[in-house]
Amino acid sequence: MSSSNPPRDSAAPPSNFLRQIIDDDMRTGKWGGRVATRFPPEPNGYLHIGHAKSICLNFGLARDYNGVCHLRFDDTNPVKEDQEYVDSILDAVRWLGFRWGTDREGDGDEHLYYASDYFDRLYEFGEHLIRKAGPTSIRSRPTRRASTAAASPNRGASRRTASALSRRTWTCSGG
Repeated sequence: MSSSNPPRDSAAPPSNFLRQIIDDDMRTGKWGGRVATRFPPEPNGYLHIGHAKSICLNFGLARDYNGVCHLRFDDTNPVKEDQEYVDSILDAVRWLGFRWGTDREGDGDEHLYYASDYFDRLYEFGEHLIRKAGPTSIRSRPTRRASTAAASPNRGASRRTASALSRRTWTCSGG
């Protein structure tokens, strides 16, 4: 059985849009030549293949550019989080061959963070932004309902699905 993919030149470095951006930044001296990435898992379950991809991407870029990857647990929901999941995530990062620390074993805590450690500071940032914005810029906006789903060009979408999509919060994280 023959493959339709041509053989890869093993000497060619991997390339993608992230590496191109980093290469451009390095060439122009942006960020002082430093590369810092992060992997921000939520410790409320076990990791899946998407998390593994993010670990390899973020830790791999940091390694390849002599940078650092910050392992920052997004521990913002203490009811669902457990130390078992934190330990499992740390084990998975090690198992994939990456380290977050600079000590001999590579698992010191100088690049290990927990978002909950910064709640007070984040709260202060929020207060500062509200004070800076002033009372006239804070307005309540009604949530747009997806009640016109039947009139939309996508007539196959049900009202229930459209309503659920209108309430969904999209985030970009490590997993």
